[in-house]
Amino acid sequence: MELIAVDMPIGLSDDGARACDVAARRRLSPFGAASSVFPAPVRPVLAAGSYEEARRISVAASGKSLSAQAWQLVAAIRQVDDALGEPPDPRVVEVHPELAFRTLDDRVRNRKATAPGQAQRLRALSSSMDVLDGLAAAAPGVPLVDALDACAAAWSAQRISDGRGECVGDGTMDRRGRPMRICW
Repeated sequence: MELIAVDMPIGLSDDGARACDVAARRRLSPFGAASSVFPAPVRPVLAAGSYEEARRISVAASGKSLSAQAWQLVAAIRQVDDALGEPPDPRVVEVHPELAFRTLDDRVRNRKATAPGQAQRLRALSSSMDVLDGLAAAAPGVPLVDALDACAAAWSAQRISDGRGECVGDGTMDRRGRPMRICW
């Protein structure tokens, strides 16, 4: 089965943290990478027109405010949510590159924006794909860190498609029928 791996929250809670985000942070914590998993916004935030409104909605729904980083993703999350359709396309799977990198090579330890971190990710990916050809084929202007994440997402999609993937989450679906899980 062909899959589309998306490094973007898909299933969204109405009122609190997603179990998959908590589990992914826990899994990445020994590597010092727990902070790479941003808490997904609650679904009602997708209707917000401003950061201030989104923060009010988030506090009312979950008791917690929305980070500026999460707000920067809301428009893209809304686009993905709309594109999934009714019912959602089961071929679209939420992934997280940092889970993929640590599975590929547990020596990936440095932040992805650093030279050692990028070298570690290149080394990890090179065991499963011709990463240099993949990077050379990237569109002009794509930052290296984003291209490496895309390669990790592609690796995850292949792994999941082959039946070797792993996922975190509690098996729940959101109110639109989207799974609240992160796979790699």
